[in-house]
Amino acid sequence: MVVQVDSVHSALSAMGFKDVEIMVAETGWPYSGDSNEVGPSIENAKAYNGNLIAHLKSMVGTPLMPGKSVDTYLFALYDEDLKPGPGSERAFGLYKTDLSMTYDVGISKSSQTPSTPTTPVTPQPKPTATGWCVPKAGISDAQLQSSLDYACGQGIDCSPIQPGGACFEPNTVASHAAYAMNLYYQSSAKNPWNCDFSQTATLTSQNPSKYTSLKLYLNSIADNWFNRSVQ
Repeated sequence: MVVQVDSVHSALSAMGFKDVEIMVAETGWPYSGDSNEVGPSIENAKAYNGNLIAHLKSMVGTPLMPGKSVDTYLFALYDEDLKPGPGSERAFGLYKTDLSMTYDVGISKSSQTPSTPTTPVTPQPKPTATGWCVPKAGISDAQLQSSLDYACGQGIDCSPIQPGGACFEPNTVASHAAYAMNLYYQSSAKNPWNCDFSQTATLTSQNPSKYTSLKLYLNSIADNWFNRSVQ
């Protein structure tokens, strides 16, 4: 969706309408479908909508519109049980027609857990020294962006990696993800399961020197933030 939004913004700018507000009027994922449909499932729907909501809450924006949340409408609040077509057409709702919740995407008042699971499949051991949470090698920018959006959507301060922030440079997804992952990990009392991010991150006892161009050591920033938060 980020690519589509930036494509529209780029096209409008090229035509001289760079200040036109862009709105996503409909986006979603079906939680069920016919046997010959590939992709519909509660797990996929929850992951898509949950990551979308985390991205919008993080105010990260898009590469062409950083720091801006685009107004977005989820499709749909309720199932359209009389809609014709494949089974998936009747299975987009966060709620069913009897008003029961299909799955918790993290927007209801009663939601107590994040929409993206953070408990690792295989718990990682605690580091023997002061630890950092950093991206794993070989993880795609798209996966790291999802983890970045999730971390920033959990209440940590991601303003330093916004344009003009002290840690914005280098302006790469990996560097920004390293900042957000580590800050979230440190602020969560350094629990190993808080450095999982759907298996895109790992703990290290070695100072992540390739990220030191963030200008401020990640562990110092995070430790200071955490110490202030518990006083």
